[in-house]
Amino acid sequence: MNNYEQVLVALRRVIRATDLHSKRLSKHAGLTGPQLLIMRTIRELGEVTIGTIADKVSLSQATVTTILDRLEHRNLVYRVRSTQDKRKVHAHLTEQGAEILARAPLPLQEEFIEKFQNLQEWEQTMILSSLQRVANMMDADKIDASPVLDVGPVLREDGWKDTGKK
Repeated sequence: MNNYEQVLVALRRVIRATDLHSKRLSKHAGLTGPQLLIMRTIRELGEVTIGTIADKVSLSQATVTTILDRLEHRNLVYRVRSTQDKRKVHAHLTEQGAEILARAPLPLQEEFIEKFQNLQEWEQTMILSSLQRVANMMDADKIDASPVLDVGPVLREDGWKDTGKK
């Protein structure tokens, strides 16, 4: 196998691992990666504003609001307008949300972070540099991405869903 083929296989494995973890998370907890991350942030910070959640998880406030809408619809979180500042809304976990969170598997990125931080600094820098170069080679360095590892449907340039079938 050529070097470029080995790189493409490694990239596919990363994508596949992310997809499999996402499916496991959905099956066991009924949550997506970003939903889990937001719920864990609410649990960690307590009474917290949407802006603070967005900053903590590196997602836009609009995205966090949409995710909170879905979680609230499922009775996993609730929101309360601040009595001090009516412009602020605080998110809280419901009892049901806390129970689901307690049973949920760790997000994939937490396992990755633990293993990555155990590497020597030179090795961390080498991996970072290599992945940044790969992203550049794939014309992906301008794509907005958060550190949340999650997979969704891939859309082709013409807007159609890519099923992976020819």
